[in-house]
Amino acid sequence: MTNAPNWLPPLVLFGEHGGDWDAYLNAIYAYFKQDFVDSQPVFQGRRLGLKRHPQTHGKEATFWHMIQEGAIEEDRTPDFRRCERIRWPRPIIEHDTDPAVKVWRNQRGREERVCLWFEQENYLVILADRGNYVLPWTAYLVEQPHRQRKLLKEYEDYRRSRTGKG
Repeated sequence: MTNAPNWLPPLVLFGEHGGDWDAYLNAIYAYFKQDFVDSQPVFQGRRLGLKRHPQTHGKEATFWHMIQEGAIEEDRTPDFRRCERIRWPRPIIEHDTDPAVKVWRNQRGREERVCLWFEQENYLVILADRGNYVLPWTAYLVEQPHRQRKLLKEYEDYRRSRTGKG
């Protein structure tokens, strides 16, 4: 991380847990639990809920979405880059007014989503807007340059549509 803002916590590295997957999983889950289960986070004045079901191994669905990748729910696999950044979603959500975080809304099917992109580290947090509350949906590192360009375009198009400036 280069010149990361002081509000961004350090990575949680697998090697710091003796290369033991179970110890690492417990450690990253403890951070997730502290940030989203045991406390009452808010986004723009609204409560952050949690997609709790289906629970797998006693852990909420949102947790698994933040540490795993894959299109088919039952076949998702751990992504160490996601795992390392498990402490990032909440501070990014809470610092949505920081110029380092690009925030916009988009439509995914019938749902309105809120995208929070910490472009400096190419890290994207997705929230599902449910009206009275917001659900953290997923978070991941955006590594492909074409995907980064697409996100930037989507953000700029959204800003233009809101300001009327072309």
